[in-house]
Amino acid sequence: MYYPLVRSLLFRFNPETSHHVALRSMAIANSLGLLGLLHKTPQHPVKVMGIDFANPVGLAAGLDKNGDYIDALAALGFGFIEIGTITPRPQAGNPLPRLFRLPEAQAIINRMGFNNLGVDHLVSQVQKAKYQGVLGINIGKNFDTPVENAADDYVHCLEKVYDLASYVTVNISSPNTQGLRSLQTGTAFSDLLKQLKDTQARLAAHYGHYVPLAVKIAPDLQDEEIEYMAEQLVLHKIDGVIATNTTITRTGIEHLALSTETGGLSGKPLRSLSTYTLSRLAQCLAGRIPIIGVGGISDGAAAAEKINAGASLVQVYTGFIYQGAQLIEEAVTAIKVLQAAE
Repeated sequence: MYYPLVRSLLFRFNPETSHHVALRSMAIANSLGLLGLLHKTPQHPVKVMGIDFANPVGLAAGLDKNGDYIDALAALGFGFIEIGTITPRPQAGNPLPRLFRLPEAQAIINRMGFNNLGVDHLVSQVQKAKYQGVLGINIGKNFDTPVENAADDYVHCLEKVYDLASYVTVNISSPNTQGLRSLQTGTAFSDLLKQLKDTQARLAAHYGHYVPLAVKIAPDLQDEEIEYMAEQLVLHKIDGVIATNTTITRTGIEHLALSTETGGLSGKPLRSLSTYTLSRLAQCLAGRIPIIGVGGISDGAAAAEKINAGASLVQVYTGFIYQGAQLIEEAVTAIKVLQAAE
């Protein structure tokens, strides 16, 4: 009930400033024990990728890129938290301004460009966190690493975070790093998957436990591209797929002035495109690999829609910005109702 007031205050700042203010405020509130009083984790256990989740509603990567706010975010009731995207070396990201709100559409456009403090910083933050729940770590490549050498960056990050993560997400679908999406096609895709699986096997033997790998894909794929990706994901025994990242399309917001800003669009306008990609992927995978559905979840119905389309878990980000933590319980409840009726 209090969130609309909080949101109205935060939206007085520019988007990137309000992002930092909100996270720091949550961290303070959590240190005082207030978040635990206001929020409880809804229980609807599910097992996916061999991992036990308290509920199927998680936080998507991007909100806490550096792992600085894990404990505060976990106190809001998420079934799992995903941090990152992280790169081997720190990088500033794209020039400001690079984050734009579209309240009329409950949407956001961002061209952040993997701004982060580097994998070593994230590792130190995860080691300090008290959170014992499911933690995904999202990895990427530095902007100045040639695409043909991208696997080196992913392998480096995987080696650094492997023993700290519940699962690791391979982000090859952000539209804000030049050339990154080319890793989703052809031999570049299959070669990357092979190197990552080889690294995963080596690390599993070294640490004595298996950490699943998930791949995050774009919503702007043709059907034949989705089919090829599905074949390769099965062939290389990838453990999970996250569908989807942000879109470069502007369907539904063409009339808004900010629609001309470059970057990835997230929020309500992404819902149908993301769900279509998820559904097509689910058809191709035929249950062989679990899917995490993300994109345009702004209410419980949208969360249930992702599950109905073939997802085993869902993640929220932009909907969380607009709706607050109440979205978590609403989404869990809608998924419960859907599954009880099946």
